[in-house]
Amino acid sequence: METKQRSNSVAICIKNLSCYFGALKAVDDISMEIPSGTIFGLLGPNGAGKTTTIRLLLGLLKPTSGSAEILGFNPWTNGQEVRSRIGVLLENTGLYENLTAEENLDFYGRVNRMPSVRRQERIEELLTLTELWGRRKEFPATWSKGMRQKLALARAMIHLPQVLLLDEPTVGLDVNAAVAIRDYLHQIVKKDGVTVFLTTHNMTEAEKYCNNITVIKNGRMVAHGTPESIRSQTSINRWEVRGGCIDHAILEMVRKQANVLSVNQDNDLLIVDLRPDSNISVLVKLLVDEGVQVWGVRPMRDNFEEVFLELTEEKNNDK
Repeated sequence: METKQRSNSVAICIKNLSCYFGALKAVDDISMEIPSGTIFGLLGPNGAGKTTTIRLLLGLLKPTSGSAEILGFNPWTNGQEVRSRIGVLLENTGLYENLTAEENLDFYGRVNRMPSVRRQERIEELLTLTELWGRRKEFPATWSKGMRQKLALARAMIHLPQVLLLDEPTVGLDVNAAVAIRDYLHQIVKKDGVTVFLTTHNMTEAEKYCNNITVIKNGRMVAHGTPESIRSQTSINRWEVRGGCIDHAILEMVRKQANVLSVNQDNDLLIVDLRPDSNISVLVKLLVDEGVQVWGVRPMRDNFEEVFLELTEEKNNDK
């Protein structure tokens, strides 16, 4: 039996992991290492294999091939070792609506065999952090979805897990509730060294909060790295050109250039998408030669949603 953590610096290690359901390749040859004390985001369209990956890591599904370790333990042969060290939030919150908020956390603390004094300390700590302490005697059945989600996160954290596996933790929440949960996750990672593995459809959330991201499509990885490095893997080549004397004729001339994919004008501003291997200096020289007074040129920071869409287009299916 495995009894030693694989590495203090690696919380989750996945090697060539696959899970097939007949002809359906739900997860197809995924490999990655997730450092301890970081927030990791698994992104992909619906049906990409995100939830299946989490269920594999929990040991709820057996892989067709490949391996995985959480904190050095195999989730299929050492399930109890894994479950005692992780917190989980899936689509179901796992809350008992006939118990109060305080009683819910007390129940899960007992399940995890926490001593009474430590359990009570932890309940107060978590309900205070999630701004629910004043409502601890209430039943979550009467609460908003955002409040129930915060309590569910506290439930997953009650036993001080080293790893959190969260399946779309902020989906369907209002802006304030979603921000509160994201900030809380960032806080426990920084303060307690917790490793967070989450899935999300929110590109802003992923880019702002995740240290590393993997994008999957049809069960296969199409990109992996920091948000910034993933940007560099796309072919988006967008520029902002500001200048004077940009009339309709100039706009049409730019639009007809072979290296220009698209161009849009807003008064004295042109937003130009070039082919991946094109250099903006060629277009700038052309504009100057045509009498345009070029005041400034700068690359545009692409919306991460556009980066995600490019990575998950049909042309990437076989990557």
